[in-house]
Amino acid sequence: MLNQRQSPAVRRPRTGLQRAALVAGAVFLVVGTLGFVPGVTAGYDASTFAAHHSGALLFGVFQVSGLHNTVHLLFGAAGLICARAVPAAAGYLVCGGLLYLALAIYGYVVPQHSTANFMPVNPADDVLHLVFSVAMIVSGLVLASRVPEPATREG
Repeated sequence: MLNQRQSPAVRRPRTGLQRAALVAGAVFLVVGTLGFVPGVTAGYDASTFAAHHSGALLFGVFQVSGLHNTVHLLFGAAGLICARAVPAAAGYLVCGGLLYLALAIYGYVVPQHSTANFMPVNPADDVLHLVFSVAMIVSGLVLASRVPEPATREG
C-alpha cells in the first residue's frame, strides 16, 4: 500500500539532450560494429588491432583497426548509458565532443604513416572526427540550455 508521499515511478519523456546522446551512442555502436564486418570494411583481412599500417577501410574510405572499432563500440555504449540522465547526457556530448576534437587534432598533427599513429586514422577520419566533435559539443551545449529546471517541491 502506498502512503500519500510515495508514488509509483513516473517515466519522464526524454529531453532533446538525452535523445541526442542516445542517437550519438547508437551511431558509434553501428560504426564500431560495421568496422568488424568484411565487405563493409574493405581490406578487412589487412586489418591490425593497433598500428598505423592497418589496411582496413570502413566503406572503403575510413581507416579502421580492431582498436579503433572497439573504441567506437565502448563510446557508443557509454552514450546509451549516459542518455538515461540529463547531466550525464550533457557530459557525454560535450566531453565526448572534446575527446573527438582531440582525436581530430591528433590526426592532423601525427603523420599518417608514423609509428605514433597507434590508432590508424587517415584524412577522411580526421574530417569525420572534426565534424562529430563540433556536432556533439554544439548539440550538448545548445540542448542543455533548453532543459527546463526541475520543479522544486515545497513542504
